[in-house]
Amino acid sequence: MSNNLFNNHPLIPNSNNYSYEQKFVSIHSEDRDIAKYPNSALFEIELPQDYLNIVSVRLSSWSFPANYNVFSVFNFNLSMTFKFTNLYNPGEHATHDPLLEGIFAALYSDPNKEYIVTIQPGFYNPDQMATELTNRFNESVTNTISEFLNDPANAAYAQAKSLFTNYNRFVIVYNEVSQKLWFGNGADQFVITTDSFLFVRDALLESSCYRKRLLPDFSAWGLPSYLGFTRCPAYALSASEYVKTGEPDNNENINIENNVPRFYYGDVNNSDDGFWLLPMAPGATVYFLQAPLKISFMGPAYMYMEIDGLNCIDETSPWNYSQFTSQTNITNGVVKSSFAKIAIPTTPISQFFDTSSVSYKCFNPPAERIRRLKLKLRYHNGQLVDFGQFEYSFMLEINTLRNQMDNGYGITSAVNLGQIRSLK
Repeated sequence: MSNNLFNNHPLIPNSNNYSYEQKFVSIHSEDRDIAKYPNSALFEIELPQDYLNIVSVRLSSWSFPANYNVFSVFNFNLSMTFKFTNLYNPGEHATHDPLLEGIFAALYSDPNKEYIVTIQPGFYNPDQMATELTNRFNESVTNTISEFLNDPANAAYAQAKSLFTNYNRFVIVYNEVSQKLWFGNGADQFVITTDSFLFVRDALLESSCYRKRLLPDFSAWGLPSYLGFTRCPAYALSASEYVKTGEPDNNENINIENNVPRFYYGDVNNSDDGFWLLPMAPGATVYFLQAPLKISFMGPAYMYMEIDGLNCIDETSPWNYSQFTSQTNITNGVVKSSFAKIAIPTTPISQFFDTSSVSYKCFNPPAERIRRLKLKLRYHNGQLVDFGQFEYSFMLEINTLRNQMDNGYGITSAVNLGQIRSLK
């Protein structure tokens, strides 16, 4: 039996003392494998070294571009619908005008038609949205009238065809004081159909493909919800109907003068003295409505950073009535859903910076090592953040423990350093 007690290199015992070290690693999205991860919101990256005995990790600082689209196909908020409920008939006003007669005939040919309005994707300020909606509303009606007048079966309206250029009776403006949109028509009565089949998401193949794995959203259900509408259809009324019915409930915000609406705070367009909607045909009545709620164009307020193995934030999920929620009191939230929650304090196009995230991922006992990270940036509903061609950067604070050997020394003489002896 061999004797292994003799060892020229005795092990130094661990003193169970550790030094606390802070290490920082700066990560840039452009350093990823772009061929493998074309979307900068989802990628893996290898760190410069092995980080050992990790006790905590924190998002130390970050810089992200704000270039998101509040209105996009992904957000299902580009379209809305309306119908006409009462058309201007020139014959009822003893007016013989081939153009007006042709427009009436075209619109009356399909009186229950639901017109779809689709805006351009992007980010809007209120005045830009009002202009976009005005043009899109009129464009949708113009296309219908042109199709009717160009049909050989309607050759009786050849003179109207030669005179017709576009339909321009819709006027949509933004009230800067109430922060609400107003929809008006200079001759035809209409209704905003917020209960349209268009807003049944499952019925739209394109939308369901884009939003297959996203959480349900009951507040931002379509373009009208961003414009201040509820799920109830909004009917445009004449000035006399508003006075008679007392509609809407906030009727005190509606100022009517000479049977047309007026904004008393000042001009709306081109020195109009607040008279933004006037009759657009002989004897015509103007119809208008005010969106019940204020506009909401700001887009997402937060985004979430997920890092596999480091997620430490629990997150709630939208409640929905289902067999699960009706038969159990267990939450449908997600445990350890993300690593950091990042506020978006600015609007496109700009850059936002911040430091000192309050959330930590702590390990007890310490994690052995970290070398690779798998990163995902998303919104609360699960949609990936779209940074486009813009890159971003962030820095992680990695707190580690370093073992200290038990090799303490004492000095018996401050004069003769040769008398240093081991404490052991």
